[in-house]
Amino acid sequence: MTLGFWIIKIAATTLGETGGDTVSMTMDLGYLTGTAIFLSALVALVVLQIRAERFHPFLYWATIVASTTAGTTMADFADRSLGIGYAGGSALLFASLLGILGLWYWSQGTVSVATVATPKVEAFYWATITVSQTLGTALGDWTADTSGLGYGGGAGVFAAALAIVAGLYFWTKTSRVFLFWAAFILTRPLGATVGDFLDKPLDQGGLALSRPLATAVLGLFILGCIALIPQRPGGHPGEAASGGGG
Repeated sequence: MTLGFWIIKIAATTLGETGGDTVSMTMDLGYLTGTAIFLSALVALVVLQIRAERFHPFLYWATIVASTTAGTTMADFADRSLGIGYAGGSALLFASLLGILGLWYWSQGTVSVATVATPKVEAFYWATITVSQTLGTALGDWTADTSGLGYGGGAGVFAAALAIVAGLYFWTKTSRVFLFWAAFILTRPLGATVGDFLDKPLDQGGLALSRPLATAVLGLFILGCIALIPQRPGGHPGEAASGGGG
């Protein structure tokens, strides 16, 4: 189940890149319009997610996908339309992410996802996810476009970083909360570079695949995984004592 979560997460981040580029580039609506579309969808889905009285797998993953597509267009808008570049955009987003995590910790005394059981904490959770998705897009583009590694090399770097996080999880006592957020953030630039590798032109190091087609295939893959892989919410502290369900 845990492996399935991360497989779907990586597929969702890849879809976020191809889906965001489909709207902003292929449909030529631009980054600002794309951001408005995906942010509107994200806000609506987050409200539904917070108001839901039980876990709905398709709603949860739809919200994740909305956060990745919104992250793609927001990062591209900051990096390119605002002209602050990859370094400036990444620095701004990293500071924003630290700020949200800091507020969450100050408010609750922890940033563990195991405590996401109230509307306030869930709002922190989705804000953190959205900013981390946006940061991941900027980091992926920065690594692939300016380091000389290209999209394949960039994907390899982030895959190796995820492997290190997995090793720390299995063979050390490093904070599980830290490792979760590290993995969650790193899957986004991995998905961004893989998505760019699929749809960028051949002369830019990509495979020049159709963005809408790649998005549709990834969407079908995610739906299949959700249907086939067991989905359930995590437990929350105190549930066993109170007799509450998962």
